[in-house]
Amino acid sequence: MKIALIGYGKMGKMIEEIARGRGHDIVSIIDIDNQEEFESERFASADVAIEFTAPQAAYGNYLKCWAKGVKVVSGSTGWMKEHGDEVRKRCTPSALNPQPSTLFWASNFSIGVAIFSAVNRYLAKLMNQFPQYDVELEETHHVHKLDHPSGTAITLGEEIVAALDRKTAWAEDTTDPQLLRIDHIRRGEVPGIHTIRYDSDADCITITHDAHSRRGFALGAVLAAEYTQQHQGLLTISDMITF
Repeated sequence: MKIALIGYGKMGKMIEEIARGRGHDIVSIIDIDNQEEFESERFASADVAIEFTAPQAAYGNYLKCWAKGVKVVSGSTGWMKEHGDEVRKRCTPSALNPQPSTLFWASNFSIGVAIFSAVNRYLAKLMNQFPQYDVELEETHHVHKLDHPSGTAITLGEEIVAALDRKTAWAEDTTDPQLLRIDHIRRGEVPGIHTIRYDSDADCITITHDAHSRRGFALGAVLAAEYTQQHQGLLTISDMITF
């Protein structure tokens, strides 16, 4: 498979290493200082572009990829509120859109996080029957991560809110019992820790996903690209992995 990389930081370099190790060709690498590469024949030859950039750049990058007929795998967050409806429209087939664009999007590509998310959804469904347990979520990342809460924490939080009748939304720095509190910690070079606690007067139930490195995220992105090459439309981890 021919892969283009958009964003060439630590994650992009690790994705490159894993993709080459799995026999794929990296035909184009685009970073902030060579945006003209979007117009190259090399980029247009890619089967899939893997995009890990800033929230404000992601949607524009999708449009540039689709204009060249290149499918996209993206882990960028923060664009969905403003551009989510347009992305869904572009990726959904219709009489006016017989050849939809393709985007595989996930807030986290780790296989372990996909499993953790499935456990989170099931546990929240069970805990809806036991209102004596309050719930909170905490995420810890490296000091270079400026946004908060993490996209993964938001996804996990939205899953909890959808299952618990006693929570109406998530929020940071809240004491409102109707809101799911999400706390963030920035420490050292931590790749990512997400912890969910259900606490009562009697006991506490805790589940945690603790990433040892970014490698699991990078491998998941390459696996998503392999899946995306054979599929079209708006794709997610739940399409690639079923529980």
